[in-house]
Amino acid sequence: MTALTTSAPREMNKPQTPDNNAILRYHEKIQCGEIIVGEKVRTVYEHLAKKVFSPEDEYIYNADRALHIIEFYERYLRHSKGALAGKRVRLELWQKAFFSAAFGFTDINGIRQYRRIILIVGKKNGKSFMASGVGLYGLTADGEGGPEIYSVATKRDQAKIIWEESKRMRNKSPALRRRIRATVAGLFYDDVDGLYKPLGSNVDTLDGLNISVALMDEFQQWKHGRALYDIIADGTSAREQPIIMMTSTAGTIRDDIYDEIYEEGTLILDGYKDPNGVKDIHTLPIIYEIDKKEEWDKPNMWVKANPNLGVSKSLEYLEDKVQKAKQDQKLIKNLICKEFNVRETAQSALFSWEELNNETTFEFKQDCFLVHTQKNGKKITEKLKRPDYGVAGFDLSVRGDLTAAVVNFSFPEDDRLFTMPMFWMPEDTVEKHLKSDRVPYDKWIEKGFVRVSPGNQINYKLITKWFLEVKEGLDIYLPWIGYDPAYAAYLEDELKQIFGQSAMQPVRQGFITLGMPMATIIKKYKAHQVIYNNNPVFKFNLRCVSVEEDRNGNLMPSKRQKGNMRIDGFAAQLDAWTVMQNKHDEYQALIEN
Repeated sequence: MTALTTSAPREMNKPQTPDNNAILRYHEKIQCGEIIVGEKVRTVYEHLAKKVFSPEDEYIYNADRALHIIEFYERYLRHSKGALAGKRVRLELWQKAFFSAAFGFTDINGIRQYRRIILIVGKKNGKSFMASGVGLYGLTADGEGGPEIYSVATKRDQAKIIWEESKRMRNKSPALRRRIRATVAGLFYDDVDGLYKPLGSNVDTLDGLNISVALMDEFQQWKHGRALYDIIADGTSAREQPIIMMTSTAGTIRDDIYDEIYEEGTLILDGYKDPNGVKDIHTLPIIYEIDKKEEWDKPNMWVKANPNLGVSKSLEYLEDKVQKAKQDQKLIKNLICKEFNVRETAQSALFSWEELNNETTFEFKQDCFLVHTQKNGKKITEKLKRPDYGVAGFDLSVRGDLTAAVVNFSFPEDDRLFTMPMFWMPEDTVEKHLKSDRVPYDKWIEKGFVRVSPGNQINYKLITKWFLEVKEGLDIYLPWIGYDPAYAAYLEDELKQIFGQSAMQPVRQGFITLGMPMATIIKKYKAHQVIYNNNPVFKFNLRCVSVEEDRNGNLMPSKRQKGNMRIDGFAAQLDAWTVMQNKHDEYQALIEN
């Protein structure tokens, strides 16, 4: 008995329209307001809809592959529980769009584009059912030789949840019962030497796996989950088109694998809008969540985190949960987290994409300073006098990762703040950070946004050299340089010798020192008055900024950053901005003369 097939007609050469393409139909309904989604879902389907017609890489939309998995679900799978137990599955539009996206983009040889699929959605929206079906599809219908499918978690009991649902679905389906042999140890498709097992994180037994499909459900519950994730990811390396499917709701375990995956997904979504942003063409992040915490008691917003509301998740259930939370505020945090996918105990990103994204650029000419903006699709160039004075700042890396320096400057009677950033990374750590941070440092280095320092540590003389380039090459005098004095003794002494004793302005890293400058620079960002030359590394840093707040409402950048989050550019800018605020009258007198 061979792999399962479907009767789906060949669709590759048919024009794709909302009538025959679930991605386009879903996107159309989102665009016209018939379906309400959050910004992250809107962003990903705008991107996918464009890809259907205009591939931006070597992958094209393969309608046959998309329809194949949809028909597999609706022809072979049956519900295992509840009122629908034993009845054929009928996918909702959002699920069809999801599977069309995850399985429908291939290269010209039919090799799938997406190897890692992230689905974050509120409770009771069918994510475990969807993952269980992918396991059965990978075992019986994907055409993979010797498929190995694993449901993975840090605890085997948790890993068995998805696997047991797959087993129940197999038992309900006559076609799958004939093909799949079920034992207490696993599910086996003997005709193709396929197996499907639950797998806990006993790392002594995980090496040597040849994984075709890995299902990671509720990974928000994983503690110390990165090691397990890396082992499983390495186990897929021998396959041409493996799948790592990660499904979860939000959770309360911070600074672990969930936060890392969520942040990676967010950066990838931002990269759809930014040509120089983070790119990962093999990851598909689908994140259903409300956009603001305040939306939790607005019924018309609930569907943003619950696309299956009214189907697998009843409206009455959610209304009851919300009503109880209104009566007992202790329930609100858990409600917002589990039902609406807001990481309640997480440090939220300081800036939204819309607030931080500023594509205005500037350039220095011999006799003037040009500012280029886009308005209604047209480039508008503003000609200004070259700046004579700037205020610098720097943020040194403690662990030898990313170091940043900036020069801020402004013009009389102009509310805009202009920032020139520069970054450094040790040459020996670039490959490591390409993997850990999942951002294109190599491309940024090629384009000059990041400079490498020989060895495994930053040579701080390179910062001095750059400040001199600004001073001598651009003829911008730097009367003051702001910095965190905690780790800067050597560089401080060197800069004093060049720029003068009074130039060095220590900026203590605390709420008292940073609170007011932080408040004012946030206002500038929200008013789109901070011009950083559309620098992609600086933009990445801005996306990573989270904040701490004292009891008086003062903010400062959080120093408890996760390993792949970098805020060095913003920290350097804030140090320079703090000095600009402290020296406001003196700086204004300089630039007005």
